Amino acid sequence: MTRTRPPERAPARADTPPVPAAAPDPGPATVPAVVAVRGVTRRFGDVVALDDVSLDVGPGELVGLLGPNGAGKSTLLSLVSGQRRPDAGTVRLLGGDPRDAASRAGLGITPQETGLPATLRVREVVDFVGGHFADPVPTGELLEQFGLADLARRQTGALSGGQKRRLAVALSLVGRPRVVLLDEPTTGLDVGARQALWDAIRAYHADGGTVLLTSHYLEEVQALAQRVVVIDRGVVRADDTLDAILRRVGLRRVALRATADLAAWPGVVRAERLDDGTQELYTADADELVRSLVRGEVDFHDLRIRGASLEEAFEEMVTEAAR
Repeated sequence: MTRTRPPERAPARADTPPVPAAAPDPGPATVPAVVAVRGVTRRFGDVVALDDVSLDVGPGELVGLLGPNGAGKSTLLSLVSGQRRPDAGTVRLLGGDPRDAASRAGLGITPQETGLPATLRVREVVDFVGGHFADPVPTGELLEQFGLADLARRQTGALSGGQKRRLAVALSLVGRPRVVLLDEPTTGLDVGARQALWDAIRAYHADGGTVLLTSHYLEEVQALAQRVVVIDRGVVRADDTLDAILRRVGLRRVALRATADLAAWPGVVRAERLDDGTQELYTADADELVRSLVRGEVDFHDLRIRGASLEEAFEEMVTEAAR
């Protein structure tokens, strides 16, 4: 059997370029923020509403803005929506200037006060707003979702305050926006209507929508938000996950019933007595407080211990900032 010799390799030429090495793996791509606020300051005369504020909101986040009245929350939303421009710093919405109509095409917004044409019917208003978008949510579907189907033929001027609020939030979602700004969305609503709006906001977020909301109802932020930004006097005091914000406050609430008044007991920072006779004692070390009550032979029962609520965390952060 004759074997075939493999062909001889030609000698490498001196001018043959080397084979380039494989490029290093750049790792996961960074997803750009859909809302980007950089070093923003906004003044109204002598009043500084926002003072060097920076904030990024990524796609699919649900962020709650907390702060007392006059803290700068609504001013921040007005800059993100392009209604105002900053005195210093930059604001970007979906990668562009929010004052450009093209950037606002993917935005839905419910301001604190919404002016509705009093003589138009509910269905007509939804049809009119939806007509400005390429793929609006069908009017009937939207009205059903927000409990407004029975009011479709009613003039908006005849709606109650809560019904107008539901319609205002519905209008913010009619264009299937990528980002929604909700400024006090459930103000004036009863418990049932508020829960219905919460469900609608959760459904929008579950589909990948981005939500930035302000609220005076701390339980609303605690029920909805994954991330909390605390603003006070135009400055961001905290920006973290809801759990992390709650952990920042070291106080624990010890609730119990006792005949003795324990407000001045060692280790108690603050005390409240409820109508049913329960004493709520706030302390940095709940375990040590309970041990000291036992050592002191205090007669107590119905003991309950829990961490701080969002309201307590918020009050503590604002108080620290004031100090």
